Amino acid sequence: MSLAASTPPSPEWLVSDGRVTVPEALEAMAARAAAIRAGTAGEAVWLVEHPPSYTAGTSARAEGLLDARFPTFDAGRGGQWTYHGPGQRTGYVMLDLMRRHGTIPARDVRAYVHGLEEWLIRALDRFNVRAERREGRVGLWVADPSTGGESKIAAIGVRVTRWVSWHGVALNVDPDLSHFGGIVPCGISEHGVTSLHALGIPATMEEADSALMASWGEVFGD
Repeated sequence: MSLAASTPPSPEWLVSDGRVTVPEALEAMAARAAAIRAGTAGEAVWLVEHPPSYTAGTSARAEGLLDARFPTFDAGRGGQWTYHGPGQRTGYVMLDLMRRHGTIPARDVRAYVHGLEEWLIRALDRFNVRAERREGRVGLWVADPSTGGESKIAAIGVRVTRWVSWHGVALNVDPDLSHFGGIVPCGISEHGVTSLHALGIPATMEEADSALMASWGEVFGD
């Protein structure tokens, strides 16, 4: 699979039909990121669904994998263990961080991650879901009426190579939440995982994509 393209308006939105394996995604992202740095391709946001998979970030520990019921992969991104699978929209964001993007200054990885969080917060707000950051916890969190506590609805894990970003975000639209039981998601065991459907919002993947696309310019200005 190749994501190479002539330089398009920034960013190019790519939506894959079917399911993309994690190795295919890693190979395609690495190639696109290298092309962006070389100036032979433009920036891109790539929306995919994966087959059921567990991915390990650079901080992942062996004890975080509780039950290897699905294929596992070393993703090379930041963070710990993450589940990917059908019903989850993974957004791979490939930007040239040498330049400013809307509210995000150049060469500021912390601000970039904050921008990804804000993008998801604004997208979820379109479904009347209030997602929030939590100090010391990766991802975005919502009140969970089924537990009376908080649960994670979206994960974030990034990698930056020569100031080009790759990897990105994972939004739970309607995945099988039991699949998260094979890992300690992002190293956090004391809180659960939820989705739009589990919150009573029967959004389609297309509706989730529309919310992500509509919210992008509010943060990244493209």
